[in-house]
Amino acid sequence: MSLGQLHYTSAPPGPDGSGFRFTALTPGLPQSVLREAEQLIGYEPPRNAPSRPSATELEEFPRAFSYSELSDGSRLLARTVYTGADYSGRWGNFHAHAVHLAPGEQLPDGALPVSAWESPGWAAATPQGDAPPALAALPPSTLLDPAGLIAFAASRAPWLAAVFTDLQRQAEDETAPQVVLVERDSADVARWVALASAALPREAAHRLTFTTYTRRPHLAGQRIVGVLPDDAHGLAGAGRRYRVHDCSAPPPAPDGPAPGPHGSAPGPDGSEPAPWAVAAARIWSAGAFELFQHAHRLPGEPFTAGPVSALALCAGIDLPSSHRTAAALWACDHPAELDGQELDGLVQTLAAPRREAAVPAAETAALAELFARVGGNLRPETAAPLAARLLTAAVRSDEPVRPPERKALTDEVARQLAAELGPELRAGIADPAGGFARPLRLLRVAGLLTVDCSDLVTPLAHRLTAALLADPSAYGGELHETLADRPDLHTALLRELDAAALAGPASVTVLLERAPVELESRELGSRELGSREPLPYLRMCGWKARGPAGGGGGDRNGELRAVLEAARVSVFAHPPLLRVAFRLVWGSDTPTPEEARYVLAETGADVHRPAETWPFLVTAALNGRPGDPHADELAHELLAAFPTQLRPDDRAALLLLEFARDLRAGGAGPGWVDRYLGLRRAAEPVNPTVLEHVCGRIARRLLTDPGAGRELDDLIRSRDADLCAAYERAAREDTVHSQLLREPSYFADRFVDWNAHPQAGGAWGKVRGSLLDGVLRPAARALAAEDLAAVEAALAKRGARHAEDFRAWNRPGALSRLGLRFGGRDSRAGRTAPRRRGSGSDPGYGYGSDPGSGSGSGSDDRYRDGGVR
Repeated sequence: MSLGQLHYTSAPPGPDGSGFRFTALTPGLPQSVLREAEQLIGYEPPRNAPSRPSATELEEFPRAFSYSELSDGSRLLARTVYTGADYSGRWGNFHAHAVHLAPGEQLPDGALPVSAWESPGWAAATPQGDAPPALAALPPSTLLDPAGLIAFAASRAPWLAAVFTDLQRQAEDETAPQVVLVERDSADVARWVALASAALPREAAHRLTFTTYTRRPHLAGQRIVGVLPDDAHGLAGAGRRYRVHDCSAPPPAPDGPAPGPHGSAPGPDGSEPAPWAVAAARIWSAGAFELFQHAHRLPGEPFTAGPVSALALCAGIDLPSSHRTAAALWACDHPAELDGQELDGLVQTLAAPRREAAVPAAETAALAELFARVGGNLRPETAAPLAARLLTAAVRSDEPVRPPERKALTDEVARQLAAELGPELRAGIADPAGGFARPLRLLRVAGLLTVDCSDLVTPLAHRLTAALLADPSAYGGELHETLADRPDLHTALLRELDAAALAGPASVTVLLERAPVELESRELGSRELGSREPLPYLRMCGWKARGPAGGGGGDRNGELRAVLEAARVSVFAHPPLLRVAFRLVWGSDTPTPEEARYVLAETGADVHRPAETWPFLVTAALNGRPGDPHADELAHELLAAFPTQLRPDDRAALLLLEFARDLRAGGAGPGWVDRYLGLRRAAEPVNPTVLEHVCGRIARRLLTDPGAGRELDDLIRSRDADLCAAYERAAREDTVHSQLLREPSYFADRFVDWNAHPQAGGAWGKVRGSLLDGVLRPAARALAAEDLAAVEAALAKRGARHAEDFRAWNRPGALSRLGLRFGGRDSRAGRTAPRRRGSGSDPGYGYGSDPGSGSGSGSDDRYRDGGVR
């Protein structure tokens, strides 16, 4: 590599003319470079400089040391000094010596451009003789010594972070404003460049252009522009183009702008310094600039605060909380980048007491994560202080903090923490405000420090149970971990859930479906748990929540057995188990009568009394499906099993069902309707299904028992709408229709029955006509002639007038039909009532008929009184 040289000054006439010109050049330099260089290496003396300075005064003139980028991508490193009078004696001469770096090239050995400040390689005058050869290197300056730079950084501490922030912006954005440094000595601007070059990432430092002095900063194109105080006034208010840092004025007074959260003064526009810039400023202020070289080799994006902050903290340099957080997180991701000594230094600094009243939650969380990653690799005397700090934060912080393990504490530190934090731990665990997350964390810390909180465990478990039942999603990882760490809390929680299952098994079942609560305590072995902690109600809920899909496969009695078996306790020893099992299996539903009979037969009545489950069975009987034989059989069994427990109205309703059972079995004596009416009055209000069931049984018996004439007379006289409606429904069933078509005697009986009491009115009056027109007439029309003759013959056996009434009723035309409808024969007087004539035909079968239009006829001996008695 070679550095082409350029010399420029005012020279006597020669081949290239006279005045300011290039007086010596290394051959081969392009003309384009020379044209741009001529604009960059000029010099204008300061405004208040003496016009004819002495030799001593000349030494005090600022030196313009610059590093500039040319349009072709090459670089020009130049030193320009004021020399006084030129060859002709005219004042205002200067000499510029510059070296040219081709595009992509750097100084030899990767030296930074600022290292050439006042290098011995710079010439004070144009060399004599032939064209100067290219230089192999520029020896580094001896004026930028470390001690001097450290002292300078200390003197410029108020401005360091703001300047570094602006330089970071330039490195990240080429359109960022230029940095103008106002200094009284151009050498101080060079020192600024040296500070920045050391702190910046190496690539950014090589790209940093600068000039230590110019009279016209608005014409300067470098990234850092040094000016004297007199030349900075015109830059005020040009914030979009310049960031002016006036280091010639005194630093901000104590009552001036307050430092920001990073601990450094704000920039010229009041903005906060960047985190990386704050860390770099603290490192320079601490004189630990060698850390920058290490930081440049560490992984991480340029200008992130993590690597540089970690190294600073390793060296014991204090940094704001955000940097401590960034350093801890970076160390978590790159623990191998720090050796043991550095890691110890980092942890010791992070664990040191802070001046802040409260450490931010983000820093505490980062420290907890760091301790979790590297705590096992630390010496006990290093790990203990950080573990103590994390435990203290876990107690006093409102945010969750992951506590370290007990082995991270020395016994002495643990005793000190227990004494200091014990009262706070107990108060926090007992505090019901704000949920249970914080008490759980505190209970774990209390366990680590062996602070006795056994008396607080059960109340905490009670609060936990209420919260979990209200919102099962509240069961999370933290609670799960706490239960694993504190078996006493786990056991207490299971006991509370078992008590809750007795009171409300459905909510506990939902909780166990949604939350992985372990039903085996870790404090006791499973065998011990079976004897000392049975938890039967909780285990039943657990089987229901986590049992086989589909429960009992539709067999609810089988599911009831399985639930009771899951309790691991005999239901005869603990009858309330049966009530809980009922609620788990049937919930808000009611067992069917068949299921209820099975349960009663399997368990016996004695267990249902203390379990208070017999009302479930009563409800099953009273809500049974009408016509279900199990319903009236269950009623009979309940009346025998619970003679003293039943309420009077329930007893009367069950007696109604038992009466239906007797009717079905043929064991009911005469007087069915009267018995039904008496039981109904005692049972009012009666469940509609019970009424439908009993009335249906009576109605079917009336329709099938040949000797039920007197009972039908009682039905007509009762005016009971439910019973009459049930009779009509039963008469319209297919079995009745089939029997009417199949048995002439049955048809004859129904004709005689339904013609009885034509003047009865009421419920029977509405039913009678509907049955004649809607049931008998369709059946008569479906019969063949010989079948009709058989019906007439059967009616003739019951009395000639019945056969005559049937022929009149069945004769086509409205006249005969109307005669029967309006009374037919007056059975009470033994004479025929006058018949009305009418016109048109009236089919008269079906529910659409006039409810009081049933045909009338004389009655046989069963109804000799006629009408309504």
